[in-house]
Amino acid sequence: MTTPAGSGRPDPAARDAGSRPLTAAVVGLGYGRNHVAEILRLGGHVRLAGVVDPIEPSADPRLAGSPLRDEILAVPHHASLDELFAHEVPDIVAIATPIHTHHALVRRALAAGAHVLLEKPPTATLAEHADLVEAAAVAQRAVQVGFQARGGHGLRAARDAIVSGRIGEVTRIGAVGTWTRDRAYYRRAAWAGRRTLDGHAVMDGVLTNPLAHAVDAALALAGALRAADVGDVVVDPWHAHDIEADDTSAVRASTTAGVAVAAGLTLCASREEAAPVVIAHGTQGSLRLRYSTDRLALIRDGEVAESAHRRDSLLRNLVDHIRYATPLIAPLAETGAFARVLEAVRTGPAPGAIPARHVEWTGSGARARPVVPDVERWCAEVARTGRTFTELGAPWTRGPAQPTDRSG
Repeated sequence: MTTPAGSGRPDPAARDAGSRPLTAAVVGLGYGRNHVAEILRLGGHVRLAGVVDPIEPSADPRLAGSPLRDEILAVPHHASLDELFAHEVPDIVAIATPIHTHHALVRRALAAGAHVLLEKPPTATLAEHADLVEAAAVAQRAVQVGFQARGGHGLRAARDAIVSGRIGEVTRIGAVGTWTRDRAYYRRAAWAGRRTLDGHAVMDGVLTNPLAHAVDAALALAGALRAADVGDVVVDPWHAHDIEADDTSAVRASTTAGVAVAAGLTLCASREEAAPVVIAHGTQGSLRLRYSTDRLALIRDGEVAESAHRRDSLLRNLVDHIRYATPLIAPLAETGAFARVLEAVRTGPAPGAIPARHVEWTGSGARARPVVPDVERWCAEVARTGRTFTELGAPWTRGPAQPTDRSG
């Protein structure tokens, strides 16, 4: 296994890595099925050693008809992480469980001696995040966070363009994400759409879960990775669904380097999902990154130069880190800036309910979903101006009691 990220020394336990694949177990077979598929794809480098889920795979309706079912049934199943570790401690544990369970599970995995691939958001509070950073350092184990856009070479090319001055001095970075979610999405689990559950922070809102990649990518483009890189945060959270968390929100964060980052995000768009975009505004041009497709556009003097980029596997990168001390793409410590924004959302006021007169519904039953008319334009305005919905005067925002929080 490995020493901490950046140490430059591979783990002595990985000396024989060239002669055997590393072992990995997947915890949580909801989204975790994607990790199973990636492990199988990287078969020469990592081997699926087991799965952990409270549901027995042979009786799991989520696996019915899945091309992964036979592969999952062929490996040991464990009902808990402790049960897995009583059987064996794999090199890597991929954790794809409800947000509020991340902290305890990662701590347990680190204590057992495993490296961790952790789904986003990494934790539900800033304190939990700081605790896991320390625990990983003490255990000398790596924690890679599943911010997939970090693996995109488009994000790296965009950051390189900014650092090299190709668009001049950056004045602002914005992100726009306009997706849709129906009622079934929030009925899938007890924690869905919750800020808290049974006294534990959850933070399953648009800013911190479905479109967390947009927030993280915008911060990364601004060079803000660690918690100390973020100054003041302003949040303006709303919801059209009957949920506790936010589904339509604006956020503005200032970095300690003086760059303003703003995001307008919604799950109540009129159209089906559009590729989110992160925009950097500079004194000599701008750039637009569609991080989900790794496409970058550089705009200067009225000319647009577009480029397509490949994406590195976060799992493969973690394997290479364990074997050869390759730097991690998304190490836990370098997701602290995102954790600062999440903390501002958590400690701020509850999201405001968008008045019914500003919400249209399409579909019926579990497939019904809300549409906030013209919300796409308002999200774009947040990214363009750096102002929140309330500051812009979006029609669903209300008078002096706006749900806006300023957290330093």
